[in-house]
Amino acid sequence: MSTENNLDAIFKNSLKILTDLIAFKTISGEDNNSLINYCDELLKKTGATSFRTFDGEKKRVNLFATLKSKNNGNKKPLIFSGHTDVVPVSKNWNTDPFVATIKEDKIFGRGTCDMKGFIACTLAYAPLFAKNNLDRDIHFSFTFDEETACQGAPILINELKNKGINSGICIVGEPTNMKIVDAHKGCYEYTTHFEGLAGHGSKPDKGVNAVEFAVRYINKLMELRETLKANAPKNCIFDPPYTTLQIGGISGGIARNVIADKCRVDWELRPVVKEDGKLVNNQMDEFANKKLLPEMKKIFPKSTIKKEVIGEIIGFDRIENSEACEFISNLTGDNSKEVVSFGTEAGLFQEIGISTVVCGPGSIEQAHKVDEFITLEQIKKCLLLLENINKTSNKN
Repeated sequence: MSTENNLDAIFKNSLKILTDLIAFKTISGEDNNSLINYCDELLKKTGATSFRTFDGEKKRVNLFATLKSKNNGNKKPLIFSGHTDVVPVSKNWNTDPFVATIKEDKIFGRGTCDMKGFIACTLAYAPLFAKNNLDRDIHFSFTFDEETACQGAPILINELKNKGINSGICIVGEPTNMKIVDAHKGCYEYTTHFEGLAGHGSKPDKGVNAVEFAVRYINKLMELRETLKANAPKNCIFDPPYTTLQIGGISGGIARNVIADKCRVDWELRPVVKEDGKLVNNQMDEFANKKLLPEMKKIFPKSTIKKEVIGEIIGFDRIENSEACEFISNLTGDNSKEVVSFGTEAGLFQEIGISTVVCGPGSIEQAHKVDEFITLEQIKKCLLLLENINKTSNKN
């Protein structure tokens, strides 16, 4: 079979696999076992071995599968990394978000670009990797709940460390239009819960108004936001060039004439450097525990302030002479490098010594939106990259 015909067959198979993946409603926080079973079965048919890691309830699963090199290949292993979860959908779609629909050279469906398109490409190409005389191990890393502050990947990364898998090249296939991305900020997400004492609105001094203390907490966060702006590093590669902090939501109280006994504040920061994350957390914890909470407990000793860590996605740092970036550049001929504002699992792999690059099909402009899509051209470009990887990883 000619290379052109071969790629055409793989392309058709990738669309079939993507159609199957879209049908799994793997919204963050929900059970993804069925999709993982599907991926595992396809990979095992190629001769791959695998292991899984889980959340506490074994409702959400990570999969790590391996095609072993033949004859003890001496090149560093390659990891294809993708997350299996998708964000929720609204009711305004023009197609069924969980039925892959092809129109005008685009495939519509939740997760098509973010990031089941990449997973489909790697699964479609796995049989060809398996047939060749590989000179490196090839791993497939599929995680849960990346969209909710990378809850699944740290569990998997810990297991990789236990198994001594701490070197190699990792390609995180987030949608970058197949461009090289070599850096992004961290993303720390929190919910702070306030619990006070309810009472009649006519006697506010007799209760502990959780909403009012939450507002003071937010005001402190806003003060720190200005501090972070002033701390912007010189020659920062990001836009904006400082750690950002913002309030995502506040909710509490039951009625205008009732002292609110509960309130929650959802907030996040995106650190340029880890030190900014430590600064904010240390100051907010001190403000809550030494200033706000004692005032609440004076009136109601059982008052509480609890900060819940939703997730702390570490940043992805630009590395001079990155082996992963050079690997992709040599295959594509594109030496340009970009930074992005969104978070990925890249920093987690980088932290344990694996050279990492973010490069995948689709545009982030389509991610998380109504009528999410990926173009057929992007699928083909991703498959072409995999074809070039296959050639460089084949001893014959």
